[in-house]
Amino acid sequence: MDRPTEPTAVHDRIITPDLAMDAVTLRVGDLDTMASYYGTSFALEPLEERGSGREVHRVLGRGTTPLLRLVHTPGLPAGDHRQAGLFHTALLFDDEAALAATVYRAVQDPRGQFTGSSDHLVSEAFYFTDPEGNGVELYTDRPREQWVHEGGQIKMGSAWLDPNAYLRAHLTEAELGAAPSRSGRVGHVHLQVGDIASARKFYVDALGLEATLTGFPGALFASAGGYHHHIAMNTWNSAGAGPRAASLGLGEVAITVPGREDLDALVARLRAANLPFADDGRSVTVADPWGTQVTVSVPGTSVEDLLAR
Repeated sequence: MDRPTEPTAVHDRIITPDLAMDAVTLRVGDLDTMASYYGTSFALEPLEERGSGREVHRVLGRGTTPLLRLVHTPGLPAGDHRQAGLFHTALLFDDEAALAATVYRAVQDPRGQFTGSSDHLVSEAFYFTDPEGNGVELYTDRPREQWVHEGGQIKMGSAWLDPNAYLRAHLTEAELGAAPSRSGRVGHVHLQVGDIASARKFYVDALGLEATLTGFPGALFASAGGYHHHIAMNTWNSAGAGPRAASLGLGEVAITVPGREDLDALVARLRAANLPFADDGRSVTVADPWGTQVTVSVPGTSVEDLLAR
């Protein structure tokens, strides 16, 4: 008889290995166009909508899983690609067929732009830009036993991945028609930051992620539980950037942890780092050095809760 699984012990220095990335929030100028684009290109369907003053919040996802919250924010200026903020939201798929079907859908939509594809050794990925300039990555992971570790870090790269050959090998008509019903989730979020040292102090030392790759020029990759990365940070376009003024683009990065004890450990780290935060009992919200809001919540947060944030 199998023994019951023991809960993961809470660590005071690092965040739980059982975290999951949650829906990313984007502030958008044209809600209907953006919702339509994500629906047509990535098979995300509307789950819920709520008005809040002049803003409209619309949650999109696959099945019952929220993947994206669009906040219609009239009057905000467009983001500058040189400022801190979002590099891309990365949607993770279970297998090559599901990924190929979504890539095929996305390349048919002229409102977005296909920007490349790469074999990262730990994953295979395809990149797009949405109609308002936000980056999107679609990817699958290779099995963990195939990942290479060198010097205590996970080896990653950016080798050429032929998109046409990938589609020929993995695209099926059945999977293409089933795309909206297939699972998907936010695998990681890649951010633009002003400098890597400050990013490390916030995302590793205070938030509690563990650095997984530090040798890539102008970038830092960090995760929980030995994953290749849940959050990446780079200065490729944004070196020297200061706090971001209010603009369209990234609104919030969201993370889920198993229980309140994990939030308590996070609160202790934030206090030790003298970082201001908000704690409503079910979630803790803190801003990184460039103003990006990071919310860490316990399970059970409903779509309605997401809309209310």
